[in-house]
Amino acid sequence: MRFDLTDLRLCLLVAEAGSITGGAERAHLTLASASARIRGLEETLGIALFVRHPQGVVPTPAGRALLAHARRVLLQIEQMRGELGEYAAGLKGNVRVASNTVAMSEFLPDLLGTFLTEHPNVEIALREQTSPAVVQAVLEGAADIGVVSDWIELTGLETVPFRQDRLVIVTPPGHALAAREGVAFADVLDAEFIGLPAQSALAEHIDGHARRAGRAVHYRLRLRDFDSLCRAVATGAALGIVPLSAAHRSATVLNIGIVPLVDPWALRTLVLCVRERDALPVYARQLLDHLQAPPVDITHTNKNGTT
Repeated sequence: MRFDLTDLRLCLLVAEAGSITGGAERAHLTLASASARIRGLEETLGIALFVRHPQGVVPTPAGRALLAHARRVLLQIEQMRGELGEYAAGLKGNVRVASNTVAMSEFLPDLLGTFLTEHPNVEIALREQTSPAVVQAVLEGAADIGVVSDWIELTGLETVPFRQDRLVIVTPPGHALAAREGVAFADVLDAEFIGLPAQSALAEHIDGHARRAGRAVHYRLRLRDFDSLCRAVATGAALGIVPLSAAHRSATVLNIGIVPLVDPWALRTLVLCVRERDALPVYARQLLDHLQAPPVDITHTNKNGTT
């Protein structure tokens, strides 16, 4: 039984996209070619790999088994390419990183940018996910490196500290909360908020804690990033919840108040996680080393946003 690497990559892309059309686009194949390749693979194996339905496709149990093997095979190919890349000029390496919202927005851009500058033969595929989804992606081999909050179950993964992340309330100028040294999340749930998109990892995290309190956050508006959110808050429209680093950055140009959330879940240590460091492709190991740094201590912030 012979397998084509293109077919294996295509199956992974189809599974990630949830449709043959999406997988074909990511693989730079026509829909007809991608469909023919998957049918041919299924005929060779004598078993269906995907269940087709109007909304797309989902892997069958046999498909999930194939995907697990495909990830391992392609990872070994990537390791080989990375090792040979030390000797063969121009050979590209690709590192897959999955991250929660805060790390992706606040900490990774500069670090990933400097890494790419130092490693011109590397490309990075960065994907935003909730911390549980990041862990699952790393465990399944769909991501090489994950960045998550340490409150999540990390059994089976190797981890190293990355940064500390404190969530704070940002307020309009002169707001009554701005004089507070800290505030509990439950005490502000009657207020109106500017938030991130509902599907963002941080929004899901905040909304989940509201649900556990038997409440819901009232959003007047959702914006795509922390800077836009803080700009809207500064107009007096509503409150916002952002990482301290984003609040500090915006406070340099905007008249906003910064009040720490005192709930234990609002202070999180972000960690880097991998399934097995020594099994990573060489470029992924280099990126992991590049990202490692002592956590920043931001455990206390006063009402003016200074530590």
